[in-house]
Amino acid sequence: LGDEVEAFEQEFAAFVGVPHAVGVGTGTDALTLSLRALGIGPGDEVVSVANAGVAPVAAIRASGAQLRLVDVDPDTLLIDPQYLAGVLGPATRAIVAVHLYGNPVDLGALLEVASARGIPVVEDCAQAHGARWQGESVGSRGRVGCFSFYPTKKIGAFGDGGLCVTHDAQLAARIRE
Repeated sequence: LGDEVEAFEQEFAAFVGVPHAVGVGTGTDALTLSLRALGIGPGDEVVSVANAGVAPVAAIRASGAQLRLVDVDPDTLLIDPQYLAGVLGPATRAIVAVHLYGNPVDLGALLEVASARGIPVVEDCAQAHGARWQGESVGSRGRVGCFSFYPTKKIGAFGDGGLCVTHDAQLAARIRE
């Protein structure tokens, strides 16, 4: 969508520490397009939390998948990896890990459970621009990180906007398509 968007994609990818970024219309679009690019669709299940607002649920439903809820840690209100293995089933095809209030999810424990089952993690970073987990930016550890630039977010647009970041060139190309 032009030189300015391309420059922003490159700068934001560098900010997060990944080689690829794709600008999209909204944060919800970022989540939806990421799930679709991962091949998520009807008959699939995606695990996330209930307290993250409408966008993750809307994106999961827009991909055609069913939402499966996992409990949150009562102290952080973030996805609790200790409960994650218990909710993963044979139809689980992705996990949407939501970083809330600028606080990152325990990505070490979460990614350990997910990788043991071969399940990709989509990081919802809409409320965590610039947050770091063990020295790395949120959005850089999962298969794809999704950001929102709605005016109420930490980095807001004049209107709306979203961005997907990833280490995977093929996944970035599918999102862009």
